[in-house]
Order: sequence, then C-alpha cells, then structure tokens
Amino acid sequence: MTDQLQPGDRAPAFDLACDGEKNLSSAELPGKIVVLYFYPKDDTPGCTNQAKGFSALSEELAKAGAVVIGVSKDSTASHKRFRAKHDLTIALGSDPKGTTIETYGAWVEKSMYGRTYMGIERSTFLIDAAGVVRKVWRKVKVPGHAEAVLAEIKAL
Repeated sequence: MTDQLQPGDRAPAFDLACDGEKNLSSAELPGKIVVLYFYPKDDTPGCTNQAKGFSALSEELAKAGAVVIGVSKDSTASHKRFRAKHDLTIALGSDPKGTTIETYGAWVEKSMYGRTYMGIERSTFLIDAAGVVRKVWRKVKVPGHAEAVLAEIKAL
C-alpha cells in the first residue's frame, strides 16, 4: 500500500465492537487524544506484553487526555477473556472483518519461514484531539513502546 497514513493526515473514522458495554467509535471521542494500536492476536506473548504495557500506564495516559484502544480481529468474547486473564485496563476493539485494520494500513503481507501470508502489522497511531494523525509507529517493538507513546502525547 503506497498511500499509507502519515503524520498530518486526517485519521479515518472507526466504529469497533468492544469487549465492554458499547462500541468504540471515533465519533464519540471528539476532543480526545486517541492511541489506536493494532496487534495480531489476543493472549500471545508480544500482544500480551504490549497490552500490559499500555495498561500499566493507563492512569498517566488518561491524565494526559488520551484514550488507548487496542484492535485485532479477535472476537469481543476473546477480548473479554484476554482482559480478565491479564487485568487489562485499556479498551479492546474487535474488527473481525478487518475494515479498520485495512483502512489504517495495518493489514500487510508478512513472511515467516519462507512462507508469505497476510496479517496484522503491529502498529500504533497517535491521533490528536482534532482528529489528525500526529505520529505513526510501524513494526512496533514492544519493550518501551507504551512509554514512547506517552512521551509523544506529553509533547503534543
């Protein structure tokens, strides 16, 4: 995909099924800083550590005016189990058809052991209160990532 989202672009709208009471929609978050991150699968080591990293900083992120939403193709039932098992405090959005994942350019060709396949690229989008993408992280390495995102939010 050559037209990937870049800083300065308007963030595409999203409406995701949530493991909580209601859907998560960009239309319901005006004036909020949004950290929208995409991850491959609930309850796998990297994804668990990433969600725990954001959860550990959830109070600081909230004080900075940010809402964190992790997105995968997993079901809301899977998200509920994932949240309960690891005491996660961030929102988890379910995108089983991959609409939002594709819109944000996180559905990419991957390669493992010489085999290519389509999958979710671990990526994060920082969206400011005006709905503009301010920072994009692709091929995210989990250690220290939540802290780097918080630092960017504080710099806005």
